[in-house]
Amino acid sequence: MSKRILFIVSNSKAIGPKNRKTGVFLDEVAHPYVEFDDAGYQIDFASITGEVPALDNMEAKDEPSNARFLQDGGWEKMQNNRKLEDVDASVYDAIFVPGGLAPMVDMPEHAVLKKVIAETYERNAVVSAVCHGPVSLLNVKLSDGTFLVEGKNITSFTNNEENNYAKDDVPFLLESALTEQGGIFNAAAAWQDNSIADGNLVTGQNPASARSTAKKVIEILEA
Repeated sequence: MSKRILFIVSNSKAIGPKNRKTGVFLDEVAHPYVEFDDAGYQIDFASITGEVPALDNMEAKDEPSNARFLQDGGWEKMQNNRKLEDVDASVYDAIFVPGGLAPMVDMPEHAVLKKVIAETYERNAVVSAVCHGPVSLLNVKLSDGTFLVEGKNITSFTNNEENNYAKDDVPFLLESALTEQGGIFNAAAAWQDNSIADGNLVTGQNPASARSTAKKVIEILEA
């Protein structure tokens, strides 16, 4: 029986005091989608509101994996997503949260999202996220009252990367926030591929890390 992957995506289309245009970063959803598709997994999409998400970095639409996602059904699935609260996440072997700046708007405090992530983690399914996607892990408390990221090796978009990208647009620095909740942060050089698995928690640093993050998920599911 093929594994089932649930992508959980943001619906935000603008961020910050200047309403910077944003969305789900194309590479961060397309590259993992292609990896999971090639592994023969069933892939579904949920979003915070159930509406059609925006895509960012469409300048890279002709890159092979991005083009495949856009043209071969991935983007269609993402547009026809279901509202997260209407999804039975317990049937999935893994959840994957791609970044883009958008998740920084609607994922830090979303109660249903926090519940889904905690329950997925505690039933030993894989929780994974890349770049700004790990903002979904913030404020997730396990049944023993501890933060999910406490004592875990994790990564995300770094303060160094944010300082040169969107520091004036984001509500807080993600690396700092994850560290404040006890995460053991692992940073590589800016914009370099860096993904890390700690048990059934998998995180990636930036767009360049999206593919390797998905591959680590696959390694866990196939073990």
